[in-house]
Order: sequence, then C-alpha cells, then structure tokens
Amino acid sequence: MHAESATVYALKRLCVFSGSSPGARKAYAAAADRFGRLLARSGIGLVYGGASIGLMGVLADAALEEGGEVIGVIPSALVTKEVVHEGLPDLRVVDSMHERKALMAKLADGFAALPGGLGTLEEFCEILTWAQLGIHQKPVGLLDVDGYFQPLLRFLDHIVYERFMRPEHRSMVLVEEEPEHLIEAIRRYRPAEQKKWLDQEEA
Repeated sequence: MHAESATVYALKRLCVFSGSSPGARKAYAAAADRFGRLLARSGIGLVYGGASIGLMGVLADAALEEGGEVIGVIPSALVTKEVVHEGLPDLRVVDSMHERKALMAKLADGFAALPGGLGTLEEFCEILTWAQLGIHQKPVGLLDVDGYFQPLLRFLDHIVYERFMRPEHRSMVLVEEEPEHLIEAIRRYRPAEQKKWLDQEEA
C-alpha cells in the first residue's frame, strides 16, 4: 500500500486538446468548464492551444477564474486572425504548428482530449503515436462527453483487430466520462514496458 502511494504519477501540468468550436451539444462546454475548474482546484496547471474561442476558450476561462496556472501556446499565424486569448498571463507565440505541439508536449506531464474536430484528433493521434514509439511515457486520456469518442474508440479496436496496433498500445488510452475520474486515472497511470512494433512474423 505504501509503495503504491509513493508512485502516484506526478501531474503538475496537463496539456488539453479541445475544439475551437463549442460543438452541437451544451454538454461539451459544460464539461470543458468543469474540467478547467477541476484542474485549477487540484493545483494542476493547464497547457492548451492559446485560443479564446470554442471549448478552448471555455476551458481556459474556467481555469483562470479559479486562479489556476494557464499556459497558452499558439502559432503567430493564429494570433493575427484574432483568435488568441488576450487574458492569458503566460502566452507562448511560436512560428508553426509543429513548434506548438512540441512545446506543449515539453511543458506538460500528461495529455487529455476533450471533444473537438480534426485538429484535436490530429493532436491526440500524434501524441499517442509518440507514446507508442517510446518518445514519451506520459499518460494520454480522453474525456468521453456524451459518448463523443465512442466511434474513435471503436476504430482503435478495429486497428488492433486488423493487427496494425498492439493491444497494449490500445490500452494506453485512458477513457473516462467525468473530469474527476479522468484526472484520477491519469494520476494512477503507470507506464508499462512494451514492444514498439509488431514482430515480422506477426505482421
């Protein structure tokens, strides 16, 4: 029991990917608001894409209102399109989307995705791929609001079934429906030693 407690994952900052639109359901914005407040109240800093719009803005505003640390990372091209959050105490402006993702990954101890579109999906898939390759050993989670990510999870299962992914890599994805449960799952995360590739005779 004491050994288990001593190895709780040190989560100082969480990188959260989320939509730049509010989405079709009010539940998405409500979850983003709860998540942002929970992070701040738990003493966990938020690293996100630096925008003021959509779920991104809701998430950041909620964390800021609760006095939490919020770091925004945004490419200069998006600053000029006036989507940048002007109220951030810590805004990092970078030259490209590639630099944005690299800096967000460097600043954070773990990753979570809220509902979002292609950008959110791309960021989630890339950071999961980095975990599969052993580039990092940080937890990766999904906040499955109203079953939003169920089609994606079924597709990941399909990838495993078709033997393009190992089951142990699929199991890296932490999935919870409630913000509190996702934070707890991330804190309980234990990186496992895994093979990075399918063996030739398995392929």
